[in-house]
Formats: sequence, structure tokens, C-alpha cells
Amino acid sequence: MTLFDYENTSSTAIQLRCTNCGDIHNVHAKHRTCSCGKVLFVEYDLEKAKETLDKQSLKSRNRFNIWRMAEIMPVFKDKFRFSLGEGWTPLVKLENIGSRLKLNNLYLKDESFNPTGSFKSRGLCAAVSRAVELGIKDFVIPTAGNAGAALSAYAAKTNTNAHIFMPEDAPPFIITEAKSLGADVTLVKGLISDAGKIAREKGLENDWFDVSTLKEPYRAEGKKTMGLELAEQFDWSLPDAIIYPTGGGTGIVGMWKAFNELEELGLIDEKRPKMITVQSSTCAPIVKAFEEGKDHAEFWENAETIAAGLRVPAAIADYLILETLRKSKGTAIDVDDLTIKIAMSQLAKEEGIMLSAEGAATLAALEMLLENDSIEKDEKIVVFGTGSGLTTPEAW
Repeated sequence: MTLFDYENTSSTAIQLRCTNCGDIHNVHAKHRTCSCGKVLFVEYDLEKAKETLDKQSLKSRNRFNIWRMAEIMPVFKDKFRFSLGEGWTPLVKLENIGSRLKLNNLYLKDESFNPTGSFKSRGLCAAVSRAVELGIKDFVIPTAGNAGAALSAYAAKTNTNAHIFMPEDAPPFIITEAKSLGADVTLVKGLISDAGKIAREKGLENDWFDVSTLKEPYRAEGKKTMGLELAEQFDWSLPDAIIYPTGGGTGIVGMWKAFNELEELGLIDEKRPKMITVQSSTCAPIVKAFEEGKDHAEFWENAETIAAGLRVPAAIADYLILETLRKSKGTAIDVDDLTIKIAMSQLAKEEGIMLSAEGAATLAALEMLLENDSIEKDEKIVVFGTGSGLTTPEAW
């Protein structure tokens, strides 16, 4: 087996299934959401995938992009598996913070190493790659910042067009980043939900394909690679807890999907980590719904936080996020902006890592999670640093 032989391996994707009503859709047609308005997931022929995808074959595959497990990714032809080097981000043991908090196995999955500085590179790489394979050339997205930068990069890579709508108070560097990558950027007064309304209208008017969070099936496939990597980086044994900053929630539900697929492939056992959502106390719709025992979250009025990626007042996948938290025996917690700022500073000064506010929010939650017994000192804990602090200099 040569280093790149998986390039000749086709996806085993067989259909799209609605996560709400269960309806089946053609994986070879252009789809966004189900007719019921809910999220579509890609399903694979995992028995067929087993023929070429196993622990031994993975030893000879290129690690440095998200197509490493091509059999359970949604692009069929290698020429459409575009890459800017996303994925296989470092898993760093936080020795100093761990020692201070008496946590023996505290790790950071540092997503700031992705091409556009955040985990959004994964999702948009997969979404754009599959869309281009389906013949799509124009994309539209509402964004708090990072997703717009990522779409801009992959549109440039694929010679397609990105139309970005983001709040006018989005991080200035990220606005510049998207423009520099060649995107058509429109700044909108208000929140990402306001940008979303305009993006939908313009998308319908101009026949642009909308790649909003979980409003098409393929961003989740890119995000699930975080879970695929974690399993492999821990030698096929998952951590005890994953602490994740949650806005739209694609990462949480994508990783949970990855774990289920890995178990069916025989690569991991039935053990699952506790999935823990972290939100800002001034925009915490998932936390509120979790605490109230609800299956859906109410729209969060007057959302405001320094963590732009957490300023998401409503998520289409609220029911999937809440289901994942409960199935995993996890929890949801909110932290205030001051605590996030302190965590940003502590991580920089104690570990030499500068994360965005969204990523630092997971560390801000640690002491509270210890106090309420959501995590234990001897557990293997992974916090997700979803973006680089270097893209938001104003936050420092």
C-alpha cells in the first residue's frame, strides 16, 4: 500500500437521512435540509468501508488533511477532495494548567493550526468540495466571522464564488481576511441571525448555494473529522470528557456521528466521552434548554458576548445537540465574558498558547465543572480550542 493509495478509494456514501423525520434523500442530488426543515446526515455503507478502512491501512495514509478516511467522507472522486492542509491538529497536554487545577490528564485539541485559523476550515472544506463535485459554483453564508473566512479560502482554492454576510461588529481582522481571500463581503447591522435573513434572501434571488451551519449535509462531515482524529490520536480509546464551545453546534453533533461510525467499523468500542457544551452567559440558549429538560431551545434575545462564534441566538440543530449531551451523560454550562478573558490570559501565560475567546471559554468552564462534579480529576479531558487568538487582536 503506497502513501496515497486511498486517493483511489471512493466514498461509500449511499444516502442522506433526515435526523428528525427519517426521510431518505438521494446523495447524488443537491440537497440542503429535509422537506420537514431539519438536518440531513450522510449515511455510509460501513460494511463496504471495512474492506479497505482498518487500523493497518491507516498507518500508510497521509495524515495531513481531512480526507484520510476517504471511505466515510462524502466526496466520491479524488480530484474533488480539495485541501489547504486542514486537519490533524495537535493534541497538547496542558501540564501547567492541569497541575494548578490538579487535573492529571488535561489536553487541548488546538484547532488554531487549521489554514484559516479555526476549526471552520474542516467543515467548509468538506462542504465546498462536495458542492463543487455536484456542480455548484456560487456560495452564500451568514457568519460571525471564522466560517466566512474559511468559505472564502476554499472558494479561492476551487475557483468558485463566496458571498459572505456578517455582523458589522465581527472581528476586524477576520473581515479583512475574507476580503483578502477574494470574497464578496457584506456587513450587516445586528447579529448572525440578522445576517442569515439577508443571506437567505440574496441566495434565493441569485441562486447561490447556502452553506449555513447544518443547513446542508456536508459541513458536519468535515467537523466529524475532529472526532476521527481524537480516536486515532488516543490510540483508539476515546477520552472521558470533551468540553466544547457551542454556537451552531456542528462540532458536537459531528463528533458524536464520527464515534458511532467508528464503532460500527470496529475501530473503537462502545465507550463514549461525556460531551459538555460551553456557552456565554449572555447567549446560552442550549444551556437554558438543557437545564429545563427541553428538546428545543428558545431564541435568545439580545445576545451579546466577546466570543463572536458563541453569539448564536438560535441553532437549527438544537435538538441534536441536546440529544447528544443527554445520551453521553454530559452537561451544558455557561461562563461570563470576564471569566473568558481571564482564561485567555491564563492559557497564554501558563501554556504559551493564544486562543480565541470561543476556545478559551472551555478552559473558563473547568473550575465550575470540577466544583459541580461534572468532571473528575483523574479523567482524561479534552478541551477544544476552536480558533486562534491571533485573528482577534482587539480581544487582547
